[in-house]
Amino acid sequence: MFTGIIQGLGTVVEKRPAGGGMVFGIEANFDLTEPQEGESIAVNGTCLTARDIRSRRFLADVSPESLSRTNLGGLTVGSKVNLERALRLADRLGGHIVSGHVDALGRVEERKAAGDFTVFTFSLESELAKYVIEKGSITIDGVSLTVNACTGSRFSVSIIPHTLAVTTLGGLKPGSRVNIEVDIIGKYVEKLLAAKSPETGSTSKINPTFLAEHGFLR
Repeated sequence: MFTGIIQGLGTVVEKRPAGGGMVFGIEANFDLTEPQEGESIAVNGTCLTARDIRSRRFLADVSPESLSRTNLGGLTVGSKVNLERALRLADRLGGHIVSGHVDALGRVEERKAAGDFTVFTFSLESELAKYVIEKGSITIDGVSLTVNACTGSRFSVSIIPHTLAVTTLGGLKPGSRVNIEVDIIGKYVEKLLAAKSPETGSTSKINPTFLAEHGFLR
């Protein structure tokens, strides 16, 4: 699990095909302290397994499934990526709960300045739009962000100068493709509400009435 708080940038130093997928060599711009062979690391929000860790460099295998759902396949040697090591139980949860399992690719539709801030408008697959809510959390290329507004399959976020400077988001422009992971909590709630008992065929006891009675809805 991750938080969406980027620890630093990585540079792609190697890219080669392997077994239908790809192998990436990545060099971080920060020290990988106490590296654990096989540990999880989020690369542009995609949970990958780090191996052959040497100083600040590591290799990561990317499966065909990950290549089809993310923007990793479009990376080239020299490309910059957002990096976050896996969450430890003692860490601060500064962003939100991020699984590192990218749902789909999104697209930058608009970028505009708003004082010292930058407002981006993104579009995403219509079936994912129901999980995006105003003031809710969303992950863009591994960065935990708050949704300003959402209409249909579009939503906007406001990004502070610090985030633009220390992540790859500063290089985004209209037409750029980004990795999107919607808030996992919404998907679990939907699954529970739709669940049916195999014995009785009845729906789950967790429903809007139950949630309202227990203070989860107003």
